[in-house]
Amino acid sequence: MATEAAPDDAADAPDAYDALLDRVQRWNAVGSASGVLGWDQQVMMPEGGTPARSKQLSALSSVHHDMVTADETGELLDELDDADLTDEQAAVVREVRREYERADAVPVELVEEISETGSEALQAWEEAKAEDEFETFAPYLEKHVELKREYAEHIDPDRDPYEVLFEEFEPCLSMERAESILTELREALVPMIEAIRESDVDLAVDTFEGTFPEETQEALSRDALELVGYDFDRGRLDVSSHPFTSGNQFDCRVTTRFDEEDPLGAVGSTIHEFGHAQYNLGLPQEHFGTPLGESRDLSVHESQSRLWENHVGRSEAFWERFLPVFQEHFPQTEDATVRDAYEAFNQVYEDNFIRVEADELTYHLHIVIRFEIERDLIRGDLDVEDVPEVWNDKYEEYLGIRPDTDSEGCLQDIHWSHGNFGYFPTYSLGSVMAAQLFDAAEADIDDLDGKIAEGEFDDLQDWLGENVHRHGSRYETNELVKRATGEDFSADAFLDYVDEKYGELYGI
Repeated sequence: MATEAAPDDAADAPDAYDALLDRVQRWNAVGSASGVLGWDQQVMMPEGGTPARSKQLSALSSVHHDMVTADETGELLDELDDADLTDEQAAVVREVRREYERADAVPVELVEEISETGSEALQAWEEAKAEDEFETFAPYLEKHVELKREYAEHIDPDRDPYEVLFEEFEPCLSMERAESILTELREALVPMIEAIRESDVDLAVDTFEGTFPEETQEALSRDALELVGYDFDRGRLDVSSHPFTSGNQFDCRVTTRFDEEDPLGAVGSTIHEFGHAQYNLGLPQEHFGTPLGESRDLSVHESQSRLWENHVGRSEAFWERFLPVFQEHFPQTEDATVRDAYEAFNQVYEDNFIRVEADELTYHLHIVIRFEIERDLIRGDLDVEDVPEVWNDKYEEYLGIRPDTDSEGCLQDIHWSHGNFGYFPTYSLGSVMAAQLFDAAEADIDDLDGKIAEGEFDDLQDWLGENVHRHGSRYETNELVKRATGEDFSADAFLDYVDEKYGELYGI
């Protein structure tokens, strides 16, 4: 533990801090290497590479765990306990301490087993989804549930294991707060969706019907990324079964996917992943490999992707600039108007089963269903074999639709193949946060709507960079939001936004 001699502590703090920072940068380099291998597995690796890749990722996870939990890490943190640190140094120590204490509680053998199971489960999930056979994936899901329960028990045996796992992705907001926001959304959106379905307003939902070749959609996606300002010198666009973003401020790559009957799906996914990438690329380069150069967890990360996807990409202003680009690639849509495109991109679906293809409103019920199922799995209130039936029952109850296959039901998302239980709530939390941040940006930026219509995104980029990206993990979630918006994190801005937007669209 730190000594009681304050002057000596103050004198020693820089050396201890520098030594700690050096360790953090080295173990984060190992983590970055794992990220590249993970990207390769989903994008480039031949199908037969899984056995080797699972061993490689397991070894790197073990090395990372050993570096984090080494005695020297704990000793340096003890030295810094009562040291005289700057605010930035104190933030770094806080974040490192959180990571160290969680990692130190978990045996390295369990970390290796979780990593190896994830690689094997990914291949099993892809096969199960392609063949519509939940039974192929079920044993791996069962193993992940068992391993993650054990993981949570090591960290804190006296707490709800799902809450412990949620903190892996959002350590700065309580489970109680997350559940409260999800409840607010469910209570507000269910009657709104019912009113929309009863509305006699007919939107231009057939604007983009037809066949849109994948290769042309890929070119359109690249143009969309060029328009919003993606830096291809530090990134690339590829295709994967589930869109994702991977990387850091020097190399951040995005993927998307294509459906020849749904070009808007690719546009939305691509702009969504751009938001993630732009956050990573906007992190301070001088702090690479430290908490000051890392994003503030997944709720904030998701706020960036949902802000770009929904508040920019789904806006009427954006389509004033982007529709001519779309029509250049697909001349069969030359008669479409900006309003047509806006209505088509913002329709509320009556029969969509796929979360990543959902509209802004029903999207959150997709999240609530996943949250309730994974929470019950981890708590031991639901057996893996019952997941497909419970999934389908909840879709029928909450959305009035029932999946015909497991591929469009419980096998559609990649997250459980990675063992990422507790991840899903951050999607809705991020959407809520996006509305609050965009509302503040609109207040600060003159005629933001007009700038978007002109394809001028620099002011918005600068605002997000100044208020979110440059801070890395210096501030915890609520403080970051409050500094950016002047208000505590809440669902108010989101609920106002959807009331206004969908009230106008559907006359409700």
